[in-house]
Amino acid sequence: MKKEVSTGNIEKIIEKWKGKKGSLIMALHELQHLYGYIPQKGAEKMSTALRIPLSQIYEVITFYNLFKLKEPGKNTIAVCMGTACYLKGAPELLNELKVLLKVEEGGTTKDGLFNLDVVRCLGCCGLAPVMTINGEIFGKLKKGEIKDILAKYKKKEQK
Repeated sequence: MKKEVSTGNIEKIIEKWKGKKGSLIMALHELQHLYGYIPQKGAEKMSTALRIPLSQIYEVITFYNLFKLKEPGKNTIAVCMGTACYLKGAPELLNELKVLLKVEEGGTTKDGLFNLDVVRCLGCCGLAPVMTINGEIFGKLKKGEIKDILAKYKKKEQK
């Protein structure tokens, strides 16, 4: 479900961090935690309230991979591309997900149900190859299992 961007919520974050030296990253982190991404409205309000040029705020947002400018899907899929996962077939899993979801890395499906991310290591090397959906781990995964896993999440949405 799409979360409405509230001016009040943004102002609370700004007030918490206003006047604290070097607090921009913490404020952006809190804003992203609230919405799952950095809404444009939030960046603009921070720019005005913190007296930081908007270009500088976007410089920070785009420098760090942590920050996202697009609203994520309801379910976040992360495919591990650490060495063990890569060698045990993670690229095949990623390609299968791209085909099934019709979305590229970092993208969100048209229905807003899934977004697809690639991470460098999930710390589950013994279970390689691994993907997670909303933190749920699917290890020793085979390409043919992905369709059923996605169907499980789609079915949850229909309830």
